[in-house]
Parts: sequence; C-alpha cells; structure tokens
Amino acid sequence: MSRAYGSRLAVDGVDLNLHSGELTFLVGPSGAGKTTLLRLINREIRPTGGEVKVDGIPAHAIKASHVAELRRRVGVVFQDYKLLPRLTAMENVAFGLQVADLRISDDEARERSLDALEAVGLGDRGNAFPNQLSGGQQQRVAIARAVVAQPPVLIADEPTGNLDQDTAWEIMDLFEDIAAWGTAVLVATHNVDIVTRLQRRVVTLVHGRLVRDQPAGQTGRMAWLASS
Repeated sequence: MSRAYGSRLAVDGVDLNLHSGELTFLVGPSGAGKTTLLRLINREIRPTGGEVKVDGIPAHAIKASHVAELRRRVGVVFQDYKLLPRLTAMENVAFGLQVADLRISDDEARERSLDALEAVGLGDRGNAFPNQLSGGQQQRVAIARAVVAQPPVLIADEPTGNLDQDTAWEIMDLFEDIAAWGTAVLVATHNVDIVTRLQRRVVTLVHGRLVRDQPAGQTGRMAWLASS
C-alpha cells in the first residue's frame, strides 16, 4: 500500500501482515510514515495505491457507510489518551463501545466496560473522572476503551510517550497481555529500551518504506538505532 500527499510519498509500497497473538513494534525516525500507516489501517485515510485489508475487510474500498463496521475490528490507543473530560472512566469506555455498535444497551455497555476496566487494573476507578486519574491510569482507561469490543487488531501511536519509564513498562505489560488474548497488536514507538528489551517483532519504516522486518528474538539495539 502507498499514500501520497501531493508529490510526497508518506507510505511507499509497504507490504505488511499482522498476525493474531503477536505484538509488533513499528519504529523509524520522525516523518517516516508511522502515523500515516496507522491511519490507513483504521481507514482514517485511503491509500493512493494498493490495498488495506483488516480482518478480511477491504478498508481501501469500503463505502463510508461501512467504516463503522471496520472500526469495530480495530482498537486505537493514542499518546494523549483522548478521554472525554466530563465522562467517568466507565462512561468513557462505554461511550466508545456504544458508538461502535448502537444496538448495545446501556446495561450491557456498563457491564462490559467495568469488565474492561477490571482487566486493565482499574476495576475500582470506574466512577473517577479523567482529571482524578494519573497519566498512566488515563492511558489504562484508553486501552480499556480500545479493547472493550474485543477487536482482532489493536494499534497504538506512541502510547508511552507521555509517561515515565516505570509507568511505560506497566502499559507495555498490558499490551503483551492483550496480544496473549489473541489480538494482533501494533505499537508505534520511539522508546528504544522497550523495543530492545522485549525482543518482539520489529518493523522499521524509513522515508515511508519498510526497510526491515525483524522477527521476535532478533532485535539488535544497534541495528534499530542505525535506522533512526
């Protein structure tokens, strides 16, 4: 798949398959095309060339009326959490669930949201508002919101960028757990220590091109640094 902005190729002929139950890191220097690639997966933008398929759905070709169906299959976690400040943690998670599927009742949304918060270690903070939570807790709420619908794919754009190192490791533990549930997890990051120590699959973009795809257990610190 490719994505051009005028004469500039932000994503240039990338061929990438994500696998169920696998945590994959997406790395590369600033401006390499990482965020554009994530936006293509979530059908925020269309490719200008090639195809994007998510859980069998051709994201590049579906009509606007079917985008919501696609997004039920993709959970998204952002660096800045994007929580609604006037909603509690439980309401933020439930809101994301009900937007994705209008058929879900309030009672079911509440029950599933509390289960999701429990899964990320915030079962006792469902009634807290975002400003009553630490940065790490807010990111946990955002993760609960992303996985409450049990999507087969989870993408995260610099999810530890605003967190201290200890909290960042706690968030990465959650992503490892989510992958263990069978979800395909793709995390864009600049955090060299996390990428090096976890030894998961690493795909590297440079100038929009996929220049390296390292299997789990073969992540060399210097090789990664050389590409950034």
